[in-house]
Amino acid sequence: MSSTTDATPTPGVSLTHRQIMTVLSGLLLGMFLAALDQMIVASAMKTIADQLHGQTLQAWATTAYLITATITTPLYGKLSDIYGRKPMYLAAITLFLAGSLLSGIATSMYELAAFRAVQGLGAGGLMSLAFAIMADIISPRERSKYSAYFMAVFGSASVLGPVIGGVFAGLDSFLGVTGWRWVFLVNVPIALLALFVVARVLNIPHQRVNHRIDFGGAIALTVGLVPLLIVAEQGREWGWASGLSIAMYVIGVLGLVAFVWVENRMGDEALLPMRMFRNHTFALGNTINFVLGIGMFGGMVSIPLYLQIVKGVTPTVAGLLLLPMTFGIMSATAIAGKVTSTTGRYKVFPIIGAGLMAIALFLLSTIGTDTPTWQVMIYMFLMGAGLGQCMQTLLLAIQNDAEPRDMGVATASATFFRQIGGTVGTAVFLSILFSTVGGKIADGLRAAAQTDAFRAALGQNPEFAKMLQGGGGVDINNTEFLNGLDPVLAKPFLDGFSSAIDTVFLTGGIVMIAAFVLVWFLREKPLSTKSGLERVADAETLAV
Repeated sequence: MSSTTDATPTPGVSLTHRQIMTVLSGLLLGMFLAALDQMIVASAMKTIADQLHGQTLQAWATTAYLITATITTPLYGKLSDIYGRKPMYLAAITLFLAGSLLSGIATSMYELAAFRAVQGLGAGGLMSLAFAIMADIISPRERSKYSAYFMAVFGSASVLGPVIGGVFAGLDSFLGVTGWRWVFLVNVPIALLALFVVARVLNIPHQRVNHRIDFGGAIALTVGLVPLLIVAEQGREWGWASGLSIAMYVIGVLGLVAFVWVENRMGDEALLPMRMFRNHTFALGNTINFVLGIGMFGGMVSIPLYLQIVKGVTPTVAGLLLLPMTFGIMSATAIAGKVTSTTGRYKVFPIIGAGLMAIALFLLSTIGTDTPTWQVMIYMFLMGAGLGQCMQTLLLAIQNDAEPRDMGVATASATFFRQIGGTVGTAVFLSILFSTVGGKIADGLRAAAQTDAFRAALGQNPEFAKMLQGGGGVDINNTEFLNGLDPVLAKPFLDGFSSAIDTVFLTGGIVMIAAFVLVWFLREKPLSTKSGLERVADAETLAV
């Protein structure tokens, strides 16, 4: 018990490295839980979608998770300012645990999407609260040095996640339960361990901020975001100018207008106080976060699909092939953190990072069915190196320029806007992919049908020929039919998927050019040498 007491920070006093690492152990477990889940699900999603017969519906499972994680992120920031970081962090882990259990028993893609939404309710707090707590106990100048620990968590999750996800996705059953269900059930023991550790070690002083909870703002934000994200996913099915789509646009816009009105009325009690947008760093930094989220998810959603569908590798191998991106993120973050801590300069890193991401996405838009895998891995490394220089640096800039009373909201906002961008990017890019792939495959089949080799291969496979009769007879909701198919017959499908994925990468590259231009306008302010707790104590001393 004494070790826990010794590790409890004293208000207004700088923490020792041992105290920081004690608190950090609890935060890293929670972050590991969220990071591992994202990597496991990403590597296994194709198999899950095939098993639940919903390849074109997979965006629902991803988007539902991102919607709830996005909407709850600013709410966690505000509630943690009121009730303290620790109880909200424990609540986030508990919700994530419940969502994992439910996802493990899903029987359809729609059920899985609903249960992933429950997971998202917890995930909204896991990342943002961890960064807010770090801002409480470590100064901006020193904080960059500890970013290596966070990247180590993401790195280990990136290595373990795809392997674990691939193994479970490849098993018919494990302990009497269908293999892919363990992709979610594996979170349960980790979440229970995280609950125990966080309850024991996450002891930091909290001074309650007496705020009203902005439920009106949360409802308005939900009404604004959900219809727009749904139409982004379903627009290709409904028709972008259909009555249903137009209704979603109108409801979404009205919801966002209502959100701004409510936030102005609530003042400092707002979920996202409008006064904070008068701060140049906050407003521009979060605009860049939004654009970065779009471009980032454009690549992260598409690369595993390319590797598994076009290259035909297993989920496990696809996950391992993502390691160059992980290495790029970790090495770039470590270098940027070290330089920032030594020099206090940071603006150059998001400039270089956004430029590298744009270049990487444009290079990825040139890959095809026959592109060597090593070449794709180099492009992935470049994308990771760009991403590693952007994420932590932009968060650091926003936290450095925020008032101590706003630290929870300011930190949550960075995650919030990046998540909105990621949600929009996931929905839009998967819509682009699946709305174009059918036409590209049809074009490829028409061209291939003119060749003797294709006709000969088709003649030896009468069952497949029957599937193609009448046009469009192949169901791309389940791509398992490509496994073992004659390479001559499979090539139009592989080329079609590859070409459609290239369109996604190209669009992502254009988005990242916008981020690159915006970063140049970010003002570089000197990094503070005091933690959030020390700044609060100083403010109280001056007030007395």
